[in-house]
Amino acid sequence: MLYPFLTLEDDTEIVHSDMDENGCVDVCIEKPVDGGFHSAKCRLPDFRWIEIDGFSPTEIANLQELIQRGKTLIMRYAQNGGFENASGF
Repeated sequence: MLYPFLTLEDDTEIVHSDMDENGCVDVCIEKPVDGGFHSAKCRLPDFRWIEIDGFSPTEIANLQELIQRGKTLIMRYAQNGGFENASGF
């Protein structure tokens, strides 16, 4: 299952998976563009980028910085079924 984490001003969506049995979480990014989406996946905790489609190296570097700042929250939410479950809402 994927859980919402953040929506940026340009409508880029950042979501994350549950934590797997190895302690890993997939962070998936989609940005709407004319005719479709740019997408990428970042595997935490090691910040391994896979399945990059349409994002430039500069955009990936900016997204990595954003994910690094939110890593602690993403990992916590991934262990507890997303923000709503982790926060008690």
